[in-house]
Amino acid sequence: MIQRETSAFACAHTGQPVRTCVGCRGRGLAADLFRVVAVFASDGREVVVDVHRRLPGRGAWLHRSDTCYHLAVKRRAFARALRISGNPDTTAVFEHVEQYQEIGNDKQ
Repeated sequence: MIQRETSAFACAHTGQPVRTCVGCRGRGLAADLFRVVAVFASDGREVVVDVHRRLPGRGAWLHRSDTCYHLAVKRRAFARALRISGNPDTTAVFEHVEQYQEIGNDKQ
């Protein structure tokens, strides 16, 4: 029997978009994840955060946690999900996750 996350499964029927995190492979609402895309940089491919979710190209989704980021890097999920070769530079994504973690810790 397939087990699904209750919140994502329930929201799929309400019309809210559900996406899969490339790090933990968990499903969640698109509002709870952020989108990343691959762009050309001077030294190769770079993965950047698509804050407004409007950048062209294939996108991947990631939870806003450092655990999911590190899992995605370890599994080389960014290159696979974005269909690019090699290991892209994910520094911008790491900085975005760290910044989000700092904001979350300040609120607590």
